[in-house]
Amino acid sequence: MAGNNMNNLTTLIKRLEAATSRLEDIASSTPDPTTSTNGTSTASTTAMATGFSEPQASSSPTPIQLPEPLPPAIEGFDALMNAEVEAFVSRSEGLRGLIAEQSASVLRAFAAERKFLIVTTKAKKPDIQSPVYMEILKELQSTIGIVNDLRVANRGSPYFNHLTMVSEGIAMLGWVTIDPKPVDFVNETLSSAQFYGNRVLKEYKDKDHSHVEWVQGFYRIFKSLVEYIKNHYPSGVTWNNKDGIDPQEALRQVQAGETRALGAAPTSSASSGPPPPPPPPMPTLDGAPPPPPMPANGISSSRAPTSDMGAVFDQLSRGEAVTAGLRKVDPSQQTHKNPSLRAGAAVPPTRSGSQSSSGKSPGPGKRPKPESMRTKKPPRMELDGNKWIIENYDNPPERMLEIDAQISHSILISRCTKTAIRVLNKANAISIDSSSQISLVIDSLVSSVDVIKTPRFEMQVLGTLPTIMLDQVDGASIYLSRESLETEVFTSKCSAVNINVPGRTEEDDYKECPLPEQIKSVIRNGAVVNEIVEHAG
Repeated sequence: MAGNNMNNLTTLIKRLEAATSRLEDIASSTPDPTTSTNGTSTASTTAMATGFSEPQASSSPTPIQLPEPLPPAIEGFDALMNAEVEAFVSRSEGLRGLIAEQSASVLRAFAAERKFLIVTTKAKKPDIQSPVYMEILKELQSTIGIVNDLRVANRGSPYFNHLTMVSEGIAMLGWVTIDPKPVDFVNETLSSAQFYGNRVLKEYKDKDHSHVEWVQGFYRIFKSLVEYIKNHYPSGVTWNNKDGIDPQEALRQVQAGETRALGAAPTSSASSGPPPPPPPPMPTLDGAPPPPPMPANGISSSRAPTSDMGAVFDQLSRGEAVTAGLRKVDPSQQTHKNPSLRAGAAVPPTRSGSQSSSGKSPGPGKRPKPESMRTKKPPRMELDGNKWIIENYDNPPERMLEIDAQISHSILISRCTKTAIRVLNKANAISIDSSSQISLVIDSLVSSVDVIKTPRFEMQVLGTLPTIMLDQVDGASIYLSRESLETEVFTSKCSAVNINVPGRTEEDDYKECPLPEQIKSVIRNGAVVNEIVEHAG
C-alpha cells in the first residue's frame, strides 16, 4: 500500500516539473512590454489585438472647416422652399399617383433655380447669347420641361386639370430671365395656372377638400415668390459684376459642391450595414396589373412564332378553294369602272387641330418660353423671291438698315429689337411681328403696314400709305405726310398710340392726335351704341 502511494507521488512530481518547464519556455519567449517590434510598441500591438485603444494625449486636433455663409437672397429662397414648396409637395404625396410624381419634378425645378441664383452671387453676368449662359440655364429648362412632359403624356388622366395647372404654373421660374419687372411675369403665369386650378376647385369643393387645399397651396407658392422677388430682386436678377469670378468657374464650383455632398452620404453609412431594399412600385390609378416578367432567354413570348410556314404552304396548295369564300363585287360598285365613285371615295381629312381620335377636345398648346430663354439666331436680311425677310437684329451697329424695294416687294420684319429700317422707293406691303423699339421710315406703299405685338413702335411716312393696322401695340408714334392724310388706321388691343399730322403751313409744328383707348357702350332703342370716353381737364 505504501509502495503504491510512493509511485503516485513520483508521477505527480514529474507532471508538475513538466508543466513548470513549459511555463518557463513560454515566459522566456514573450518580449518585454516596454520594447517595440518593427517600430510598434507591444502595448499598442496588444491594444490592436484586443480591440481596445488608449487615449492619445499628444494627438493634434483636426481643424474644422466652417461652411461658407449663404447670401441673404439664397437664405430667403431656402425659406420659400422649406415652407410653401415643401408643404405643396407633402400635400401632393397625400394625393399619390401622377400628382405626387409631378410634384417631385417641381421640387427639382426649384432646386435647379436655387443653383442658378447661387451662380449669380458668385459670377459676373455673361452674355445672354453665350453658350455659358445657356449652360447655366440648362438644368432649369430641362426640369421645367419634365413637368410639362408629364402632363402631355397623360391627357386621358382624370387628374389632367391638376397636371395642367402645375405645368402652366411652373413657368413662373422663368422670372430669373425677365428684366426689369419679373413680378409682372409671375402674376401673368398665375393667371394661366388659375384657369385650370379653378376647374379643380369647382369639381372637388363638395367631394374632396384635400384637392382644394392642394390648389390653394400651389397658389401660395406664387404669393410667396412675388414677395421674395420684391424683397431681393425687384428689377430682375443681379449678378456679382463688381468682384465676381468667371461664370463657367462659378458653375463648376457649385456643381463640385453638390458632388461632394452627394459623395459623403454613402461613406458615412458604409459600415452601418447593407443598403435598404428598393421601394415598392408606385400604385397605378387604373388598377392595371404589372407587366409579366421577361423569360429567361430574354425574348418575349409574344414575339415567338405561333405557327410554322407549313400552314402557309398548305393554304396555298388549295388553289382556287382559297378564294371560294370571297364576295363578288358588282360592276356598279367598282371604282375603276365608275369615275363618280372615285371622286366621292376620298378619305376625309382628320381634324387634328380640333378633336382627337377619342372625340375629346385637345388640351391647350405648350406655353412658349420667354424670349430671353430662347436660343438666339443670327441676324438675317435677304430677298427671297418678292419678299424681303429681316429678322433677329438686336441693336445693330449700323445706324439704319436700308432696303431698295420695288413695287412688287413685300417686307417681313420679325424678332428685331432697337432697329431702324429705311425703305426706299414704293413697296407693296410691310408686316412687323414680335419686335420691340422699331423705327421705320418709308416712301410709299401700295397696300398697308401691319404691326403685331411690337411695343414702342415709330414710323414716318414720306409719301402715301392707304392703311395702317395695329394689333397689341403698346406705345406708337406715327408721323404722316401731307400726301398721306387720307390714311385709315385700325387698332386692336392697343394703348398710347399717337398720330402726328403736319400743320397748316410748312413752318407749323406737327400736331399730335392720340387715338382713343376707352369706349363706352350704351343700349339705346334696343341697339348698342359705342361712344368714345373723353376726359376733361
